[in-house]
Amino acid sequence: MDTKTFTVNIGGKDIIIETGRFAQAANASCTVRCGDTLILATAVMSKDIRPGLGFFPLLVDFEEKLYAAGRIKGSRFIKREGRPTDEAVLSARFIDRAIRPLFDRRMINDVQIIITVLSFDEENDPDILGLIGASCALHMSDIPWNGPIGAVRVSKLNGNYVFNGTYAEREKSMFDLDIAGTSEKVVMFEVRANEAQEEDIIDSFPEGYKVLGEMTKLIEKIRQEVGIEKQDPFTPRTDEERQRLERRAEIEEMAKDFIRPQIQQRLYETKTTTKKERNASMSQMKEELIEHLKGQGVEGDEIAHGTAIIYDFVQAEVSRMILDEDKRVDSRGPEDIRPLNIEVGLIPRVHGSGHFKRGGTQILSVCTLGAPGDKQMLDGMEIVGEKRFMHHYNFPPYSVGEAKPLRGAGRREIGHGALTEKSLNAVMPSKEAFPYTIRVVSEVLNSNGSSSMASTCGSTLALMDAGVPIKAPVAGIAIGLASDGQRWKVITDIQDLEDGIGGMDFKITGTEKGITAIQMDTKTDGLTHEIIATAFAQGKKALLQILKDMAAVIAKPREELSPFAPRILEITIDPDKIRDVIGPGGKIINEIIA
Repeated sequence: MDTKTFTVNIGGKDIIIETGRFAQAANASCTVRCGDTLILATAVMSKDIRPGLGFFPLLVDFEEKLYAAGRIKGSRFIKREGRPTDEAVLSARFIDRAIRPLFDRRMINDVQIIITVLSFDEENDPDILGLIGASCALHMSDIPWNGPIGAVRVSKLNGNYVFNGTYAEREKSMFDLDIAGTSEKVVMFEVRANEAQEEDIIDSFPEGYKVLGEMTKLIEKIRQEVGIEKQDPFTPRTDEERQRLERRAEIEEMAKDFIRPQIQQRLYETKTTTKKERNASMSQMKEELIEHLKGQGVEGDEIAHGTAIIYDFVQAEVSRMILDEDKRVDSRGPEDIRPLNIEVGLIPRVHGSGHFKRGGTQILSVCTLGAPGDKQMLDGMEIVGEKRFMHHYNFPPYSVGEAKPLRGAGRREIGHGALTEKSLNAVMPSKEAFPYTIRVVSEVLNSNGSSSMASTCGSTLALMDAGVPIKAPVAGIAIGLASDGQRWKVITDIQDLEDGIGGMDFKITGTEKGITAIQMDTKTDGLTHEIIATAFAQGKKALLQILKDMAAVIAKPREELSPFAPRILEITIDPDKIRDVIGPGGKIINEIIA
């Protein structure tokens, strides 16, 4: 067993990467350690391809093992780890969003990254280590991937930057910036903040770039010493494959020549205003394209080569129109927000409700107040304890005009729900000020662009309608990007066709005072600091406009709770009488509890 160890010091703590010890059957594997937190990262690519799939089949799993924390599952009957905790799902999504843009979208081999937490010291979060491990395993493997990238968590505590801080340090920090990329470009970042100023967050990026540069140098060194040659699944190996690829490229060009004028006529000249209209127009375009290709001698399975490029090509043309003519499909300007419809108190008998509609995205959020005993008990590897504020997000198939089985919350629902919850945590009242358990559910009734940010707005409305004394209203907006590799333009409030190749989804939430959360992913090979700073500026401007419109409907929490909400009464007992309340052997207090 030929093991090798590599070390880099980040913020006074060693990050240790070891290769060659575990999981030899994988395309590549490594362990990453910080303190006594240790993860195993494995990368595997299937030998078989899935032609005609239409998307790149990447799967990222983050496995929390209770043995890592020296614990046995609390359930009396089931001791094996079951479905992933929400925290594990969020960690997997965090890694997925960072590594996915650096794969070639033409790949049709299954690729799976599994991060297994082997040891957890309750100080060092395994999620950053998991992303470092995924980057290292992919880069040293034979799997085609345009890495490496590094990862770091930047916090600000007492005016000083802290890198990959402990849980205790992060609890006291002004904000956490989780960033993935290189010393020059960012491919993904997240922010958790306590109404932090955007300038403070922006100023922390250069500090992160320095660390990302150190991490990528280390991973590059690892590849040079133990890496293997990358596979090339795109270069034809036989004359038959070459001819097949040439024929496919020929058919794709035929399709583009037919579609290009259709886009102008259908999306811009006729001014389609809704996603439903655009989808119907594109379906008709597809049918006409099929007939056109048949007329050009294209037959059988070859027709799919032409129809497969429709959506990506339309998105590319939409970006080009923004760059060339400053023209969006619904005639908005780059910084315009779609029309808003804001209402509260629509639903009878519930404790609070908010309806937020922005263009074609429509959310109904409902707030329920419960007794302190209704709090959620957490029994995971990282988090053991209680949770008194919960936000849940539902995305039914009818919201996008589809008919599918309802299977419960998937990774997307968990991720979007958690983002809104993180956005609102900074303004929630303390248990002492408001002892209720609080649950907000956001139902996506119609989806066309950033339903998670609309859920943040709808949840704020529902909380204020319920009389929850939040510190300040929170709004959210998604900022996008049109780019062609050279030129770029940041756009506010993106919708369906504006979130394609060369774009970004920059979700930002906050109050009038400051930022509470951000989540950014991109379909590019990374964003420059200038793009990020521009997105911050446009995002803050849009947030203030939405907050103003929300305040016109409900400016602050209601003074009285709903008559249907439970009431919590607090009684102060004279210390001299406490023994009488307890009773002999606890008899009286046990009867009260019962």
